[in-house]
Amino acid sequence: MPDLSTTYLGLSLKNPIVPSSSPLCKSLDHLKQMEDAGAGAIVLHSLFEEQINFESRALDDYLTHGTESFAEAISYFPEPKQFRLTPDQYLEHVRKAKEAVSIPVIGSLNGVSSGGWIRYAKRIEEAGADALELNMYFLSTDPELRSDRVEEMYADLLVDIKRTINIPVAVKLSPFFSSLPNMARRLVRAGANGLVLFNRFYQPDLDIEALEVVPHLVLSDSNELRLPLRWIAILYGRVEADLALTSGVHTAEDALKGLMAGANAVMLASELLAKGIWRIDEILHDMHTWMVEHEYDSVAQMRGSLSQIKVDKPAAFERAQYVKIVGTLEPPGYLSAK
Repeated sequence: MPDLSTTYLGLSLKNPIVPSSSPLCKSLDHLKQMEDAGAGAIVLHSLFEEQINFESRALDDYLTHGTESFAEAISYFPEPKQFRLTPDQYLEHVRKAKEAVSIPVIGSLNGVSSGGWIRYAKRIEEAGADALELNMYFLSTDPELRSDRVEEMYADLLVDIKRTINIPVAVKLSPFFSSLPNMARRLVRAGANGLVLFNRFYQPDLDIEALEVVPHLVLSDSNELRLPLRWIAILYGRVEADLALTSGVHTAEDALKGLMAGANAVMLASELLAKGIWRIDEILHDMHTWMVEHEYDSVAQMRGSLSQIKVDKPAAFERAQYVKIVGTLEPPGYLSAK
């Protein structure tokens, strides 16, 4: 029987399927269902810097009018009150989650600026979290702000948080860095135990009748897997940190690709939101069947087997594949018109 166990952030997981941070994780019943369905670990929904710094009536306005910049789908729910937990309530949720399930529970802290709010990293640790996912997202709109300063902000925040806690920290990144491998290595030097690729941002839309900027939630599909898949494959073996793939994981095939690229864990949320938590069990069953049919003994044997440093043609992850694909394109009707 194939061994699906893996390690992530120094934690032993029975398998690499991990529900990522989403509104589903706010319910203890959902967390229990995730464990029953076979999840290897759980990442809780995020506690936001804004929730800590603006715990007042002003927060409701912030949540309803700024949701397009958040990493989780806050606007998935119609009323902010249904989503929002105060910081103390969030800490209590971490405690109850640890009591409710036996698999690792990873807290999630979402913010970008150094400040008093980062003390909650320690409080999340004290509440019992096995690890912390630091979900950093800063959208620079100032033309005078240099890119190296933005990168410094990320690294400085990680250093500040690592000084306060002893549990492992994973950094959830965006793909929008000019040199992602260098940024990844910089974060590892700053103390990151793991990297999560990639944060999926919800872009605002425009209501041309009401003349408003409005949040718009679109769940992912398997096509979105290719961006994190490519970078996991490139980073595998080049950074001394665990790697988690998130965005676009919907099927066993998606999960297997992530592992072969080099991921320690594969995370999913949209598939669970759309089709139900029991998809975890179905994906695990399909993974097991595929591994038996293809004579894989373990996840460890599979991991990184299709990474850039392992494949015969590593240039396929760079410009070569782009040139090949673009060179084969033909305009519609071109051949028939010749």
